[in-house]
Order: sequence, then structure tokens, then C-alpha cells
Amino acid sequence: MIYNALSIAGSDPSGGAGIQADLKVFSAHNVYGMAAITALTAQNTTGVSAIHTPPPDFVAEQIRMIFADVRVDAVKIGMIANAEIAMAVATTLIEVEAQHIVLDPVMIAKGGAPLLAEDAMDCLRDNILPLADIITPNLPEAAALLGEEEAQSREDMMGQAKRLLALGPRNIYLKGGHFIGAESPDLMLTATSETWLDAPRIDTKNTHGTGCSLSAAIAANRACGASEKEAAEAGKTYITNAIAAADRLEVGKGHGPVYHFTQKTHH
Repeated sequence: MIYNALSIAGSDPSGGAGIQADLKVFSAHNVYGMAAITALTAQNTTGVSAIHTPPPDFVAEQIRMIFADVRVDAVKIGMIANAEIAMAVATTLIEVEAQHIVLDPVMIAKGGAPLLAEDAMDCLRDNILPLADIITPNLPEAAALLGEEEAQSREDMMGQAKRLLALGPRNIYLKGGHFIGAESPDLMLTATSETWLDAPRIDTKNTHGTGCSLSAAIAANRACGASEKEAAEAGKTYITNAIAAADRLEVGKGHGPVYHFTQKTHH
């Protein structure tokens, strides 16, 4: 059986992040991928130059049309651009009774461009976070969601993960990739368990779209029936391999993409 996953996210014309990355990740996991587009970006590996957003009701209608026709086994949410689109996504996912939601709270592009309007932060926190089975913030995103300073240690990460859990999502996958050091520690925190997922830091500048790709991999594994913890562990392995193979690609002059097809996963 082939499972189905939906990405609700922005478009990256250079193919390394956003829905383009998500669809590649779904394919790499033998999952049928679909996409509802929340924003069009003009970007490449060196940065984002412009963002164009469709009307919120059009974003909602894309989601409705998919759910009206297709069995959706998991949903990944990426860039939601502004508060109006965030609200449209939240209300529509409740309306269609979406299951297995993985939220990557995208706020800033690799090159530093903001991808989330200021007024959207509250809406994301109040309306989308509580719908999520798993949220996958990096350290700056976790700090922004909590209105705190960025975590500097594993103890800080644990404290912030616990405070994020109190906001309503059922599991927190907090990414420690922004730490300086030889390890890249991620923390999977649930109401009943904590798991550190460690991997050696890979020396490459080609990390464009890593957050999108990790959350899509977790969603793909959830679609295939993996538990939240199993999906997180499989996602970490997948993205580590994709980063390790990134230098095989020759894409762009800036932060190049990861290589999404390092392994064919069969279920």
C-alpha cells in the first residue's frame, strides 16, 4: 500500500526547500506527495528576494479540495507567511479533521530573510501549535515562540522543550543544529519520555532546506504508520544521510540543498 502525505508550505523555485523539497522527501519514502501552496517565494541558494502570498481563502480551498477527494495519512506544515493564512490553515485543518500533523514553524530563511510576518507568530502559537502531533523548531524558532533567549546548552533545550510542550503540541522535536561543536544534538520530548538524538556535525555549507526535509521525513514516516518516536528517529537518520551526501550535488553558489535520494526507503 502506498500512503499519502500533504505538505502545506511555501514554494522554493530553486528546489531545495519548501514544497519542492517536501515532495522529494515523500517520494524518497515511497509516499505519494501532495502540496497546498501558502506562498510563492523568489529565492535561490543565496537568499530570498521576494514573497507573494495568495488570498487565505484560496489556501483553505486547496486544502479542502484535497481532503474532499484523497485519503490524507499525514500533514506537514511549513511556511505559513502571515496571520491570515495561518488562521485559514488552522480552521480548515480542524474542519477536515486532519490527523498526524507535523509542524515546522518556519520563520527565517537560511540566508536570514524573514518568512513569517510578525503578527503571524501569535496565531501560529495559539492556533496551529495545539493541532500538531509533533513540532520541529530549531533553537532560534523555539526561542521566538517562547519569547526567550536562544538555548545555549542541553539543559536550556530541555527547559524550552518542556515550555513548548505546555503550549499544546503532543511532541516536541527540538533541533540543536545551531549549537557550535562536534555534535548536532536533537531532543524528542513527549509527555512521558525524553530522547536525545545525536549525530556528528557534518562539515558542509549545503544545508538549504534541512528543516523542511526533516519535518517532511517525519511526516512521511507517520503516514506509513510509524509512532511519533519512530518517525523522529527515522527522520533524523534520513536527514543526516541527506546532509552527508549534499556535496554530490552542484546546485548554486550559496547554501546548496541536501541530497534527498541517498536511500530508497521501503515499507
